[in-house]
Amino acid sequence: MNAAANPGPPEAPPSSQATREPSALELPIADLRPGDPLRWLRAGWADFLRCPGIGLFYGACFCAMGHALLGVFRAAPAYVLALSAGFLLMGPFLCLGLYDASRALQRGETPSLGRSLRAWLPTKGSMALFAGVLLVQEMLWGRASLVVFAVSFTTLPDTQHLLAQMLRGQHLEFLITWTLVGGVFAGLIFVTSVVSIPMILDRGADAISAGLTSIRACLQNPGVMLWWGVLVSALVALSMLPWFLGLLVSGPVIGHASWHAYRATVAPGGPAEAA
Repeated sequence: MNAAANPGPPEAPPSSQATREPSALELPIADLRPGDPLRWLRAGWADFLRCPGIGLFYGACFCAMGHALLGVFRAAPAYVLALSAGFLLMGPFLCLGLYDASRALQRGETPSLGRSLRAWLPTKGSMALFAGVLLVQEMLWGRASLVVFAVSFTTLPDTQHLLAQMLRGQHLEFLITWTLVGGVFAGLIFVTSVVSIPMILDRGADAISAGLTSIRACLQNPGVMLWWGVLVSALVALSMLPWFLGLLVSGPVIGHASWHAYRATVAPGGPAEAA
């Protein structure tokens, strides 16, 4: 009777287990629509207008990278395709500051350049590991680029005439092979990093989980992610004329837009979205 009258402590309600926040690999991925990339660009443009000083600083960095790449092409064309991966490698890490600025704006805070430059510090371990993964991909790209040059030319071509010859339709087989090799490696880097770095910044996820989540996002939305990659590539290509000055604006806008792409793709409506 006493045992029946004095039951033990009540069991924890099932809902307490249901509130467990999912791990990085369990985060839901949104089903995206073809119009979403344009919406991300509009949001990126709005963020740029709200903190133009920060955007122009990073835009100047992108412009300087473009001039450095041009200098490499003039001095060592065999390496330019491999070093163009530097845009894909350094670009997302330069955009860390832009991600931080967009996150601050989304939270109703005032972004600052100093804070954006320190955005990588809380997750430096995961960032370093992910940078290593991208560096390995770039090294493989560089090796493949040198192989294409070695097979296509018996001697290293004159850089002053190579571009003009290619524009006239010469070395067509080399140009096609070169572009295909670059496209494969650029696509691989894009797939593994499209949402990885903002996810590491936002959630403190480890590099492997962030990379796998990025791959999941691309596999679940292949058409939209391909459209987003083509759109970004086209904007960057158009911004290279004249003298890479377009990157002063397009670089930061794409960086801000990439933050919104991540927020719309990974766990929309979850705790981070409400922050």
